[in-house]
Amino acid sequence: MAQKPSIPKGTRDFTPSEVIKRNYIFDIVKKHFQTFGFQPIETPSFENSDTLMGKYGDEGDRLIFKILNSGDYLSKVDDVTFSSKNSGTLTPKISEKALRYDLTVPFARYVVMHQNEIDFPFKRYQIQPVWRADRPQKGRFREFYQCDADVVGSDSLLQEIELVQLYDAVFTELKLEGVNIKLNNRKILSGIAEVIGAQHLLIDFTVALDKLDKIGEEGVKKEMAERGLTPEAIAKVEPLFSLSGSNLDQLQALKELLKDSDTGSKGVEELTFIVRTIEEMGLQSAQLSIDVTLARGLNYYTGAIFEVGAPQGVRMGSIGGGGRYDDLTGIFGLKNVSGVGISFGLDRIYLVLEELGLFPESIDRSLQVLCLNFGDKEALAALKLVSALRKKGVKADVYPSKAKIQKQFKYANNRNVPYVILIGEKELEENSFVVKRMESGDQQTYALDAVGDFIAAL
Repeated sequence: MAQKPSIPKGTRDFTPSEVIKRNYIFDIVKKHFQTFGFQPIETPSFENSDTLMGKYGDEGDRLIFKILNSGDYLSKVDDVTFSSKNSGTLTPKISEKALRYDLTVPFARYVVMHQNEIDFPFKRYQIQPVWRADRPQKGRFREFYQCDADVVGSDSLLQEIELVQLYDAVFTELKLEGVNIKLNNRKILSGIAEVIGAQHLLIDFTVALDKLDKIGEEGVKKEMAERGLTPEAIAKVEPLFSLSGSNLDQLQALKELLKDSDTGSKGVEELTFIVRTIEEMGLQSAQLSIDVTLARGLNYYTGAIFEVGAPQGVRMGSIGGGGRYDDLTGIFGLKNVSGVGISFGLDRIYLVLEELGLFPESIDRSLQVLCLNFGDKEALAALKLVSALRKKGVKADVYPSKAKIQKQFKYANNRNVPYVILIGEKELEENSFVVKRMESGDQQTYALDAVGDFIAAL
C-alpha cells in the first residue's frame, strides 16, 4: 500500500497564489529597506551549535533544532554518557550543527568574520527562513521567514527613530493602518529590578513580566513568586501594571519611580528622546506607545526594545520586534560594537492582510492573456502573437493542446485570466485575432499586425 504523503507539523506548502501574496509583502519590505539605505546579505541555513547555543536564554535554547552528525554518530559516545540519558551531555556528542533560530546572532557572527571588509556603521537587511522547535498554532510555525534590518557600529538614538519610521513606512504601504509599535528599554527593566532589590533575578523578572498579555497580572505575579521574587518585591512592581496617560506622562511617572537608579534613569532619558522626536516628526499611520511590561525574553537586548502589534480587533501575536544590543558581537570576540535592529514577521503579517482583505484584488492574476488552441495552424499563429506580447512585458500563454473550447475557457476562469484571445480559421484568413474580456463578455477584433493597439487597451 502506498504511503500517504504528509509534511511535518508547523511547516507548510505554498500554492502559487500564496507565493504571489508573500512576494508582494517581501517586495514592499525590501523596497523600504533599500530606501532607508540598508544593504542585503545572506548567511547559511545552519550554523555551528556553539554559535547559537547560550544566546537566547534557556527557553530559546530548547527551541533550537539540532542536526545529527553524519555517519554513525553514536559510535563516538562513551557508555557512561549514553546510559545517563541526559540530553544536555549527550547532545554535544552527537550534534555539532543547528538550524538558525533567528537572523540576529548569525549576523553578529558575520560582522565579526567580515569586520575588515565592512564599512561602519553597517546597515544590513536579510530575508531568509528560520526554524524553531515550538508548538505550532495559529500564527506560530516551526519554519518561517524573518525580514530583518540592523545597524551596527553606531550608538546614536537616531537609528531607533529611523527604525520606528521604517516600520511605519512599510505598514502604511501595506495599508495595514493602526499597528501599535510598542517601545520599552532594557535599562528601565534593570532599574526596576534594582529599586525592588531583585538585580540578581533580572532575567527571571523580565521573562515573567513579558508574559503579561498572555497570562494576566495575577499570572505574572504567580510566576514571579515561582522564580524567586519576594512578596515585597512583587508589591513594588504592581504600579507598572496600571501606568496610564500619554507616552510622556508614563515616562514622567517612570522617571520618579526610578530616580534612585542611574541605569533606570538613563533608560527613561533615552525613551523620552525617541518619543519626543517621533512626536515632532509624526507618523503616517502607526501608533507609538510605551509598554513598560515589554521585555522580550532574550538575553542580548541592552537598550530600546520594540514590538509591533496588529491593529485592534485582529487576534494575532506580534508582527514585528527588535531592540538595541550594545555588545552582541562581543560574544564572538569583537568588543564595543553597538547595534540595533528590527524584524518583520512575514507569516503573521500575511495572515493579518488576508483577514482584513488588504491584498490587491488583482494580485492572483499571474496570467493576463490566454490564447485558445483551435489546431496546429491556429496555435502557431497564437504562439507568434504571444511571443510579441511577452516582449512587451505582457504575461501571456497559449493553451498547449486542442481541447474542447469549454475546457479551455474553464482553465482561463480558474487562472483568473482577464483576456482570452481567439484565433480560429476565420481569423487566420482575415489576419486578425478576437479578444474576449472575461469579466464583461465583450469581444473586440484586432489586426495581427496591430498588437500595439491591444496592448494599449490592457
